[in-house]
Amino acid sequence: MASRAEDAAHILVVDDDPRIRQMLTRYFEQEGYRISAAADGAAMRARLDESVDVILLDVVMPGEDGVTLAREIRAASNVGIIMLTGRDDVLDRVVGLEVGADDYIAKPFHLREVLARVKSVLRRRGPLTVQAAAALDAVDEVIRFDGWRLDIGRRQLISPQGQEVALTTGEFDLLAALAKSPGRVFGREALMDLTRGRAWDAFDRTIDAQVARLRKKIEADPKNPTLVKSVRGVGYVFTGKVDR
Repeated sequence: MASRAEDAAHILVVDDDPRIRQMLTRYFEQEGYRISAAADGAAMRARLDESVDVILLDVVMPGEDGVTLAREIRAASNVGIIMLTGRDDVLDRVVGLEVGADDYIAKPFHLREVLARVKSVLRRRGPLTVQAAAALDAVDEVIRFDGWRLDIGRRQLISPQGQEVALTTGEFDLLAALAKSPGRVFGREALMDLTRGRAWDAFDRTIDAQVARLRKKIEADPKNPTLVKSVRGVGYVFTGKVDR
């Protein structure tokens, strides 16, 4: 059974297959979540006014596909998005992350795996516990670099101009992991483990998609980055001047 904090979470399933919608609806209701379902983009939009926390979004649907809908959702909201893909294909993962999804799950899937992924997204999006907030106060709650302000506790990124820059959960976790260890070179697997908490294929390119999206938001020239640089054959390193 879900915890009290998770009981209040609202999950929206968007899938044209009625069997998938029914299966996920029954399972998450049994786990104590609020859950709604939609068969297409139009029905999804009608549900988005209901304070949705996480969307389980099928990639392949007639009419508007999941990638198109994810791009539309992300342009207007930072709601958690988990893509449901028909194939465990690197290209599917990269495209999903490029449009702002937080995670993906390949079909067929185990219901317990879906629950674990939802919990992971909710933890990264949700408020901190009193203990976690106190721990952050004692260490690196705020990281400043090159005029930017990364507030770990509030999960906010403020630009040098004083404007908040919207990041997905994956983008925020990636930036936080890098900025906490400036000058340290991280391999892709290490970054995936730090930001996702599970093992990934060593040749998985999804982390590259996350870095590309992050650069577009924090670099003056994403093609010639000065904050998050590539290390050929290894991974990435944060080279901004950090002031905690």
